[in-house]
Amino acid sequence: MSVHFEERSGVVPCKTPWGSWYQTMEEVFIEVDVPHGTSAKEVRCHLGSRDIELRVKGQEIFKGKLFGTTVSDEATWTLEDKCLIRIILMKANREAGNCWSSLLEGEYCANAWVQDQMQRKLTLERFQRENPGFDFSGAEISGNFAGGGPDFSSLQK
Repeated sequence: MSVHFEERSGVVPCKTPWGSWYQTMEEVFIEVDVPHGTSAKEVRCHLGSRDIELRVKGQEIFKGKLFGTTVSDEATWTLEDKCLIRIILMKANREAGNCWSSLLEGEYCANAWVQDQMQRKLTLERFQRENPGFDFSGAEISGNFAGGGPDFSSLQK
């Protein structure tokens, strides 16, 4: 079984007051640090296609409109080791050019450097999918990678 691209190449996290979030072409991952000993009964998590809300022990962690659309019935959350909530959202638009610049509209924004690194990562992931025989996990790119990078689909094979 092959290892996923992000497992070989690492991730580009966007740090937040409650933890971090990062993305691949297909998914958005949210990791929330919670007090040790938190039980699943103390977690309230709503995962909609355009909105999200997370409450722990009655305290709102975040709530708002997601930056992009997700497939709500494919979203999950787990509580790990009673101290970390991991939320996985499936993007509705799974193109390399669909790089979220923030988790919520206007909140938890990636700074310019993190946004640039996220876009580079999604572009390399796209190249990996288009060329499964090559390993792009350690590659560096420069130039036109914004919006998913150059489009080679019109070239003859």
